[in-house]
Formats: sequence, structure tokens, C-alpha cells
Amino acid sequence: MTPCLHARPRTIALALGFTFVAPWQVHAQAIPTVEITADAPRAGSLLDLDTPLDTASRLGLSARETPATVTVVDRALIDVRGAQDTQEILRAIPGVTAHNAPGNIGVSYRGFGSGSISQLFNGINVQYAIAARPVDSWIIDRVEAIGGPSSFLFGSGAVGGSINYITKLAEAREFSEAQARLGAHGLKEVSAGLNRQLSDGQYARIDINHRDTGSPIDGVDSRSTQLAASLLSQFGRGVTHTLAYEFQQEDVDRPYWGTPLANPIAGQARILEATRFKNYNSADGVYDQRVHWLRSIGKWQVSDALQFTNTLYLYDALRDYRNVETYRFNPSNTAVIRSAALLQRHDQRMVGDRLDGVYKSRIGASRSDWAFGLDVSVNKQTRFPNSLPATVSTVDPYDFVTERFFAVPGMSPGFRPDRDNKVTTTALYIENRTALVPTLNLVTALRHERIELDLTNRREVTSANPASFARSYTPTTGRLGLVWDVTPDMNLYAQYATAADPPSGVLSTASFADVRTNSELTTGRQFEVGSKLGFWDGKGTATLAAYHITRKNIATQDPNNSALTLLVGEQTSQGVELAIGLQPTRRLGLQGNVTYVDAEYQNYRQGNVSLAGKTPVNTPATVANVWLSYAITPALQTNIGVRRVGKVYADAANTLYWPAYTFVDLGLAYQINRDVTLVGRVRNLTDRIYAANVNSTMAYLGAARTADVSLRVAF
Repeated sequence: MTPCLHARPRTIALALGFTFVAPWQVHAQAIPTVEITADAPRAGSLLDLDTPLDTASRLGLSARETPATVTVVDRALIDVRGAQDTQEILRAIPGVTAHNAPGNIGVSYRGFGSGSISQLFNGINVQYAIAARPVDSWIIDRVEAIGGPSSFLFGSGAVGGSINYITKLAEAREFSEAQARLGAHGLKEVSAGLNRQLSDGQYARIDINHRDTGSPIDGVDSRSTQLAASLLSQFGRGVTHTLAYEFQQEDVDRPYWGTPLANPIAGQARILEATRFKNYNSADGVYDQRVHWLRSIGKWQVSDALQFTNTLYLYDALRDYRNVETYRFNPSNTAVIRSAALLQRHDQRMVGDRLDGVYKSRIGASRSDWAFGLDVSVNKQTRFPNSLPATVSTVDPYDFVTERFFAVPGMSPGFRPDRDNKVTTTALYIENRTALVPTLNLVTALRHERIELDLTNRREVTSANPASFARSYTPTTGRLGLVWDVTPDMNLYAQYATAADPPSGVLSTASFADVRTNSELTTGRQFEVGSKLGFWDGKGTATLAAYHITRKNIATQDPNNSALTLLVGEQTSQGVELAIGLQPTRRLGLQGNVTYVDAEYQNYRQGNVSLAGKTPVNTPATVANVWLSYAITPALQTNIGVRRVGKVYADAANTLYWPAYTFVDLGLAYQINRDVTLVGRVRNLTDRIYAANVNSTMAYLGAARTADVSLRVAF
């Protein structure tokens, strides 16, 4: 049997959690709370334009000061909207769509998919999309996103944008909180968070969450545990140190991979409704993930003008799969053909160190701030695939029994390594913001990287798979932007930015064929103009942006030899984004966004067919969100969210599509007293059937209607 990932790491994590919790309970004090009154302002209405951010710049600029579209989803907003995990948090970012299929975590942003989007963890890029599996929102402090090319901040892989998941850290104060949640399909969840002063200048924090839940999909059960623990030490003379540890464990029994599309597969895709909750995976299918993060963050405030930060980090992840992953109907829709048995392990470790400096200076009478740094990392991943693409069985669509995985002919327990991918990155960067005149700032950035990729074959050596192969890349990317403060409440900005990313997937999983053929990274560039403003005497905020992105050097099929690829592909994306937040009264809050993107291939071939003018798969042209919050009484608040996603194409030739869809979420919160709040939520109120991701044979369906109730306590 496949070794179980979860038993020992989860036991250790829970033991560590309760070791922290027990002594702190003795010193528990009430969390600082604000009693809700009918006249109190509501969280989550106005856009946050003025908080200094980690993701938009190393200079600590706010969204208003940055010549780019920047979105902040802070803790208050996460709580108000009841986002269960990081994927639900992403719905607050204009234009972003996401799905969490076990082996293919997908995000679309500004017309580009996961391989061209950086998903960061506390500003660290692990260079692997599957690392962005949904994490329970309890341990997340906030999520920040910057639209468009941003490789100059965090390295290669950020043409469509960068999304940064930021974990809670110890703070120089004391508070405690806990939550229990029950819901449909056997959902049981408990969470707790404590922040305590241990001694003079030393604070510790722990946040822990555990969830067990079933699913409306047959046979799917999952368990997850998240832990974030940190120790803040203040040594005086401007020196502080934070030691942070995060643990994530996810175990899914018989994971759902999708629902087969009904024939004929052309035009509008559809499923047979009676198969909506059917699971065609093996009876004992598995997805397991275990992740450890360790960070050592040292800060030295040398003076008011000079600061240094050093972050030493270690990432260790192990993922196991054993599943039958592909299903399709026979021509008459009377049987489902199951295929693609895969036994797989991913073993990844990354270690790195980043030294950042910020210097506030002047050029003549003008303020000129600088950020600079060195980032070094080594990222190694070993994959252990055993794949059988052939048909496993053909079953009745509605009444069937599937085999245990190792009963599939050719499958047996044990893992055999395929190859090691080692990516060594050394990067230097510099940023500057200079006030040309008091109301006009020039914002620039430049990053140069040396990326060395080494592949080591762990199987038979052949001409197609040599014993080893190496390649290096040296991208230089940057930003040039202007921000003009037209009035104290309104600015205009313009930006030109560049990026680079791998032409056919991430380097940590690149094959020998990828590396041999693709001698260069793709190049991306963006022109963006926009505005950020406050209006209506402080009751309204808004951002507006228009952009054009070009990505070149995409690997596309050689028209003279279908077995080869050429770096001549090109994709463009142009669009507009509008976000608005309104606080008409203290009891009523409204926030929304709408985006339009025209994404298409300019030069791209697949199956020796030109796809010029076609839209990339799973890329909606329009995405819109509206959230309304209203205080019915001083203690009772209701929330409603409406999300609309435009149609997406399921194939590169654009012959098959899933139609646009809309769903509605409802929430009702009752504050029993200053420290206790009861919250009920219904998600996907109308039980809309929709595809979160779709391909030429299957749809990965979004969540059905569910309801849950949670009790949150401060103590």
C-alpha cells in the first residue's frame, strides 16, 4: 500500500499546537473587540488603497502609490465574506478564476494560466503550481495580488500577475480566539488562535485548524490540518527576529477528478445531470499532501533612513497520488470508459535566503527611496510516476463498482524515481521611487537572474533521456511607471513592465525534451494605464485600469515536424478592470468588480493546426462580483455575494465551450455578546451546476449548494 503521509506529521503538529495552547490558557485575556452598533462602520466595503504592501513593491508602497493594479484581501474581508480557503479568497481579486482539481491547480488572471502566474507564499516562489493547493483561511492574514508582469519582484513566472498568500505572524500584543463550524456532508471543523507575551520583548503566536468533511460526490472524504506558529523577539536598537513555522496536511480519499461530458462533444458542453455526483475513480483512490515551511526573518532598523531584512527559508513537500483520472462516454452515452491510471509521488525541497535593504534618501530637494537585494535559492524536485494511459474498465454510468487501485493490471505498490530537477537561482534587484515634482513620482525596478537547471535521469539512459542535462537562463526584467496625484483623493498612472517565464511549464517539472528544445524563457511585456480615487466625501473608492500584455517565445509545434517545438509562439491579452467600494451609510456596505479581457493566440500551433485568433482554454472574457453587507440591527448583519463568470472554451480550437454561469452566496451573522458571534452561510444558493474547469472530455464541477454554521469566540 502507498505509505500514509498524514499519521505522524499530523500527530506532531497537533501535539505542538496543544503544547503551545496549554500554558497560554493560564494567562488568557480577552481579545480586544469592538462592539457592533448600528452606527459602526462595516468591514469590507471601501477598497484598501493606503496600507503599505509586501507584494506591490519592496519599497512598502501602498496600492495608491503603485503604478499597477493591486488588490488586498485582508483578514476583516476574509471573515466578512466567510472565505473557507485560499481559493475562495481569490474571488475577491478582479478577473481571477480558480479551481482545485487534485493534480492540476488552475488559476486564470488577465488571460493567462497557472504557468504564467506567480503564486507566492510570504513572498517566496516555490516554482510549482500544485503547491498552491487550497489552504484553510484560518492561518491566512491576507492575500495581495498585482496584475500583469511582475517578474522584477519575485522572479520568473509572472506574466499574468502575482498572488501572495501571507500567513499570520506573532504580534506585540495579546489576544485569543476560537471557532467551531458544522455543515452539510458531515463538515466538522475546529480552529484556535493565541498570541501571548512570553517575556519582555518576546511574543509567541499559534493558529491551528483541523477539518473533516465528506462531499456530495460519491466516496469523497477529506481531512486537513493547518498550523502556523511563530516567535517574535525584540532585541532593542532596532533589531527584531521572527521564527515562523507552518504545517499543512491534506488527505483526500477517492478524490474527484471530473464528470464526463455527454456526446456529442461539440458546441455547448453538457453533462448528464444524473452523473453530477458520480465518482468514477478507483474505490481506494488517494491524494495526500504534507508541507513544512520554516522561516527565519531578521530585521535591523539601522536608522530612520536605512533598514535591512534577511529571510532564510526552507520548504519541504511530499505529495502522493493513486487514481484513475480520465473518464469519457461511449458514443451512445450508455457507458463510461475509465482510463489513465497514475501512481505518482512528488518530493520537493527548496532552501533559500533573501537579503533586502531599503534606503530613504533625497536627490536635491526631491525624495528618492531605494530598495535593493540579493535572492538565492535551490529548488529540487524528484517525481516518481507510474502511468498507464490505457483503458482500465467500462462501467454503467449510474450503477457501478470500481476496482481497488492495485487491482489495475500493471500497478503495484512502491515508487520508482524518474528524474531529479534542480533549479538554482541567483537574483539581484533594485527599485526606486523618486518625486520628480511633489505630485509626480517615477517608480522603477530592475531584476537580473541567473537560473541554472540541472536534470538527472534516475531511469534507463537513452538518446531521448540522457544521464543528465543542464541549461541556464539569464532573464532581466523591470518596471517603469509614473504616478500623478491629480488631487489628494485621485491619481493617474502609467506603467511599462516586463516578465519572463518557462515556455512550456515550470522548470521544476521540465522534461529532457522541454529543456533541449526550449533554450530561452518566454518574454512578456505590458502597457497599463489607470486611476485610483476616493470620492463622495470618503464614502466611495474605486480603481480603473486598462492594459495590453504580449507574451512571446511560447513553445509551439514545428509545422514541418510534429515531434518538435519551436520558440515562435505568441499570445496577447488586453482588457479593462474596474473595482469599486461604497459605504453609503454606516449600516450598508457595497463592493464589486467587473473585468473584461480579450485573450488570444497570435501564433500558435497544435496538432499541426494553426490556432491564431483562438482564445486559450478556461479563460473567461468577463468576470463580475458584487458583495452587499447590511446591518439589520446593531447585532444582526446579513451578507450577499453574487458572482458571474463568462463562458470558457474547453479546447484550444474553440469548438467546445461551457456557458456563462452565476451563483449566489448568503450569510447571516448574529453577535450574541462582545465576545461571541454566530454565523450561518449558504453557498451556491440556487445549486447552480457549473464547471470550474473543463477539457475536451470532462468537466470539473464547482461546489454544489452547501450550508454551515459557525460559532466564533474571543477569550
